[in-house]
Amino acid sequence: MTSSTPPVHIPSSRYAVVLFGPEGQGSFNESGLQGARKAQRAGYDVDVLWVAGQSAEQRAQEMSVLCDGRYALILAHGGQGDGPVQILAGRWPGQAFVVTQGSWSAANVARYEVLQEQSAFLAGVLASQYSKTRVAGHFSGEKVPPGLRGRAAYVDGLKAAGFEGSIVTQFCGHQHRPEWARTCVADMASQSGLDVLFAMIDGGRAGVSQACREQGVAQIGNVLNWVERDPQVFVASAICDSGEALLRAIEDHARDRLPLGGYRSFGLEEPALVRLEMGSGVDASSRALVEGWAQRLLSGQHEIHLEYAGPEFALPVAVSEPTLA
Repeated sequence: MTSSTPPVHIPSSRYAVVLFGPEGQGSFNESGLQGARKAQRAGYDVDVLWVAGQSAEQRAQEMSVLCDGRYALILAHGGQGDGPVQILAGRWPGQAFVVTQGSWSAANVARYEVLQEQSAFLAGVLASQYSKTRVAGHFSGEKVPPGLRGRAAYVDGLKAAGFEGSIVTQFCGHQHRPEWARTCVADMASQSGLDVLFAMIDGGRAGVSQACREQGVAQIGNVLNWVERDPQVFVASAICDSGEALLRAIEDHARDRLPLGGYRSFGLEEPALVRLEMGSGVDASSRALVEGWAQRLLSGQHEIHLEYAGPEFALPVAVSEPTLA
């Protein structure tokens, strides 16, 4: 009698993952691409589409080529997907969609989210201890819901940890323009005196890091482990493996568990997905404070405040904000 290994079941459904921005650029998109590649390695039939358009209408137009019935599920990665998916879901009510890190859903749309606001809050806790000038900064690109929540969470972490200094915050309007990001951060740092900056940015990261080097500002990154990649600039990184949301949504669909019209989230209970990665320059007392607040979040003792109503730092006046085309 001979034995044989049963064949591996390869799901027959096709999936389309949509990433926004220039192909191959940005850590958030890198995380999304990693999630798509994980799904491919697991045997799922996944195609990746890079969408360059900036407005919701432009993005919906580029994504509309996917809505011809080939794909069982179309997954838009990031809050930039809210607008185009809202347009497309109405036009194709029989097509199933997922938006990761977004805030909009419908009967044919499911939301999946890795909770960046939890690690952003911890970034604020750390910044409250790290700043010597008592000016802590925040910087991002587009004003999409995840970015706004991340900003609010960071500020909440600062305040929860007793920070009494100044907070400066700015959205430059674009995720993928390094020179514009450099100009904005350099201007903000030189005028405000900030010495620590939490930057939620994608392809523009290199410009932020250059400005931080030039201005002597410690940076806290997000999504990926920037401490490991650039320890001279990054004191910490608010880890948020958002690409994992894509993999889990595909797995749920294959198992007939996709919560269309609903929501799934993943947070600090899975440290591989969400945590504050701290560099060697963070002292023991600051680490203990961060860990203490992480436990408060996990236990429900603290609910993160996700709205910010304070002032925003003006964009540079010497250089006009680029046209978002």
